[in-house]
Amino acid sequence: MFQWLHETILSGAHAIYQFVPEYLLWLLLPFFILFIFPIFLVLFIYGCVIFVHIYGHRHQIREAYHTSYWEGARVAIASFWDGVGNVWHGYELKGIENVPDEGSALFIYYHGCLPLDVYYLISKLVIHKNRSLHCVGDKFIFKIPGWRPLCKLFSITAGTVEECTEELKEGNLLCIAPGGVREALFSDPNVYDILWGKRLGFAKVIIGSKTPVIPMFTENCRESFRTPEWGRSFFRWIYEKTKIPLCPIYGGFPVKMITHLGKPIYFDFDTVTPEEVRKTVKREIRSMIKEHQRLPGSVWQGIAQRWSAPSKKKTDEPEQAELLQRNGAGATSPTSDSEEVVVLRRERSGIDDDDAEVDELGGI
Repeated sequence: MFQWLHETILSGAHAIYQFVPEYLLWLLLPFFILFIFPIFLVLFIYGCVIFVHIYGHRHQIREAYHTSYWEGARVAIASFWDGVGNVWHGYELKGIENVPDEGSALFIYYHGCLPLDVYYLISKLVIHKNRSLHCVGDKFIFKIPGWRPLCKLFSITAGTVEECTEELKEGNLLCIAPGGVREALFSDPNVYDILWGKRLGFAKVIIGSKTPVIPMFTENCRESFRTPEWGRSFFRWIYEKTKIPLCPIYGGFPVKMITHLGKPIYFDFDTVTPEEVRKTVKREIRSMIKEHQRLPGSVWQGIAQRWSAPSKKKTDEPEQAELLQRNGAGATSPTSDSEEVVVLRRERSGIDDDDAEVDELGGI
C-alpha cells in the first residue's frame, strides 16, 4: 500500500512538473510554505484534537457496539460532533438538569440558520444522559440523496401531529422548531425575530401527549452561519410560493455557542387551547433570547465571547426597542410577545401565512 502511495505521489509530482514551468514552481513554493502548509498543519492538529476527544469516549462506544451496531454508530457519530462543537464553537449546554432521565419531554427551540446547536445537543444527550433526542425535520431534507439512513439512525422524521404525539406517549424526547426553514433562512440576526406564523401543530402535540415543554435557545446560533441581506425578500418570496429553500448561506464562523434549556413548562391540558400554548411557549423563548443574546447580533462579538465572559445584561431595552421598530414592529415593547413584530413585517412584505400551515410542525 505504501509503495502504491509513493508511486502515486511521484507520478502526480511528475505530471505537475510537466505542465507547470519550473520557474513558476519556484515562485509559488514560498507561498505554499508560508500559507498552504500552515493551513494543512492546523487542520491536522484540530483533527488530532477531535480524535482525542472521541477516544475519551471509547468505553461508551465499545459498550454501545456490544448493544448493537447501530447504537455503536450513533455513539461514535455523537462523539465526533461533540468534539467538533467543543473545538470549533466552545459549545456549552446549560440546564441539562432540566432533561428527565426517563419519560417524555418536548423541546421547542428557536431555529438558527443551520441547526448545529441541535446536533451538539443530540450528542450531549447521547453521551451524558444515554438518551436519544428524536427530531422533526423539514420534508426537503429527506429528498437529499444519502441523508435518509442518517435521519433514520438519529430518529429524524417529518412526523405528523398524530405521529409526534405517539412518539411522546412512548416516553421519548422530541424536539421541534415551529419556525422551520422560514425562521432558519429569513429571521433577522439583528433582532432574532420568531417566525412561527399560524403554526399550531406543536401546540396540538403538547396537548395531545400531555407532555411538559422544555424551551430552548442557543446564543449566537445566527452568527455561525448567516444568509446575505441582499435579495432576502426575493428568496423569501420564492420560498413562500414554492417551499424550496434557495436562499444562499455563508459562514462557519467559530463563535461561542451556549444552549440554554429552560425549566419545564406544564399546562392544564384539559382546558388549555393550542393558541394559549403557542403564546406561552413563544413568550418564554422570546424571554430567553432577550436574556441570553446580545443584540444586535454580531459575528465578531460572538467570536470574542470565546475568550471573554459576556455581561449579564445582554441588551439595553431602548436599543432593542429601536431595533424592533426598525424592523417593522412600530411601538412594540421589547418585553411583549413578538406576534406583533411578525404580523407587521408580514404586512409590509406582502406575504401571508397559508392557512394550510396551521397543522405543520416546522423542523430542523
